[in-house]
Amino acid sequence: MKSIEELIANHPFLEGVNDAFLKEMAGCARNAAFDEDTYLIRESQDADQFFLIRNGSVALESYAPGRGALVFGTVKENDFLGVSWLTPPYRWQFDGRAKESVHAVAFDAKCLRGKCEANPAIGYELMKRFVPALMRRLKAARIQMMDVYGGPTDGGVLESAE
Repeated sequence: MKSIEELIANHPFLEGVNDAFLKEMAGCARNAAFDEDTYLIRESQDADQFFLIRNGSVALESYAPGRGALVFGTVKENDFLGVSWLTPPYRWQFDGRAKESVHAVAFDAKCLRGKCEANPAIGYELMKRFVPALMRRLKAARIQMMDVYGGPTDGGVLESAE
């Protein structure tokens, strides 16, 4: 059985971090498992943790009146779930439901925010990992939006968050 340090050291999201960083992160982490159709996060609830998905997948959902839960994305093995823990008011912006059995490393957000405040190098290292991943997700959402709404696909202008 692998230690929590080994689990996070082997996750692509934290690839290449040094041992001191891993020890700090491991102090806020625990192994977690979720059955199919279990919610890992719920819109408007406290964003009190984030997850490194080890295996399985999580549907990202948003509720639309009259239509129910709409899936707008999927987080899969070797990716992360959750960024709302990073900025106030620390509330989830959507739901995350296990599409199948999910094994993850769950990080206590309050613990991790405390470590970032005490040692800004930890926060900076995390931001260097979160921001590129978020930019990839934004780009994918923009492409999906163009497909759904028939936006410009021939080089036309579409406003960007970049």
